[in-house]
Amino acid sequence: MDQNHIIEMRNIDKFYQIGNSQLHALKSVSLDVDEGEFLAILGPSGSGKSTLMNIIGCMDHADGGTYVLDGIEVHKAKEKQLTQIRNEKIGFIFQKYHLIPTYNVVQNIVMPLLMRGMTLDEAEEESEGIIEMLGLTDRVHHKPRELSGGQQQRVAIARALVGEPAILLADEPTGALDQASGKEVLKLFHRLNEMGNTIVMITHDLGVAENAKRIVRIIDGELHNE
Repeated sequence: MDQNHIIEMRNIDKFYQIGNSQLHALKSVSLDVDEGEFLAILGPSGSGKSTLMNIIGCMDHADGGTYVLDGIEVHKAKEKQLTQIRNEKIGFIFQKYHLIPTYNVVQNIVMPLLMRGMTLDEAEEESEGIIEMLGLTDRVHHKPRELSGGQQQRVAIARALVGEPAILLADEPTGALDQASGKEVLKLFHRLNEMGNTIVMITHDLGVAENAKRIVRIIDGELHNE
């Protein structure tokens, strides 16, 4: 693996059985992502971008090819190791936020740290700087329902960041937001990328994709470099 590549995928194939026919969802996809890069994967609905995201995020496995993430051979990993990789190497940011409604802001943010065995006090102390950076200090005791969409997405970004993951994986991160909140989130991504965070963003929106430093397109399961 190239020492600058945080992600190295070679000839990734994915098939789905639909009734009597087989869908070839990803066709020999090869992708390199450098450390510190901000990459957008652009594609319409049904193009294979969600399938690719699930494989990058270790939520699904490929049927062929190799995938190395931050030096780990993901294609050889068993389910228990995949869970560990998801928790330690990947910070997830979803369109629908995926916050726990009964937890307040700080409880949602520290979840990945608690899963690593930290105490609540340790996790809260560890996350203080990120909470402050994202302007959430005065919201820490609020529940998700008491926040705007933009604030909820900032909570989700804080949760993704606390574990210092190798990559931030963002799935349509502005999809549920109004235009102003969406711009704020993209501005935040620029700032995080300038701080050295590697960001892989999946989107169907060219206007959103153009915020990244590099765009690759996925069409009918095939990846095309811009």
